[in-house]
Amino acid sequence: MKKYIKQPEKEDANMGRRPARCYRYCKNKPYPKSRFCRGVPDPKIRIFDLGRKKADVRELPLCIHLVSDEYEQLSSEALEAGRICANKYLVKNCGKDQFHVRVRLHPFHVIRINKMLSCAGADRLQTGMRGAFGKPQGTVARVNIGQPIMSVRTHDRHKLHVIEALRRAKSSTRQTEGTQKIYVSRKWGFTKFDREEYEELLAIGRIFRTE
Repeated sequence: MKKYIKQPEKEDANMGRRPARCYRYCKNKPYPKSRFCRGVPDPKIRIFDLGRKKADVRELPLCIHLVSDEYEQLSSEALEAGRICANKYLVKNCGKDQFHVRVRLHPFHVIRINKMLSCAGADRLQTGMRGAFGKPQGTVARVNIGQPIMSVRTHDRHKLHVIEALRRAKSSTRQTEGTQKIYVSRKWGFTKFDREEYEELLAIGRIFRTE
């Protein structure tokens, strides 16, 4: 008489994600989605510009950056959480037409996971580290020291509110640990000109709006 052994069920697909701290460090080469790397889940963050995106460059002179202080990887979930947190605070305290938020990172790097069976009798079926190249689990953005994560342009009167919004966004992005700092830029908005230089060029007609 044959005995039939019940096969253990595979790991539930609805289980929680592996903590992002497991993918904090930039260890390997960039591994983007391609024809060789298929089946990659879509990143959580889909919107990178918020607020008054088409505001004239002259209207929003103040620019403040959230800058990374570590060479690390930030998950798309952390970027989405920071974007939502900053936008919610700014809309409430400044108004929806008083700012323009831009997320400067794009999560192109694919992270993998080698799923293990976690039920009774799984040790008979697992192969351990044999063939351990995992399947795509999600995407992260690789960020260097001094690279901006998020930038906001607004009016000078909203300076303190923007700093607080970026501080809250920084707390949200700490799903992956790391250190971020907030810097008030000397540039005019998102341009490459200093504020004094921009006003001088504008006065002598070197800068003008093209329709």
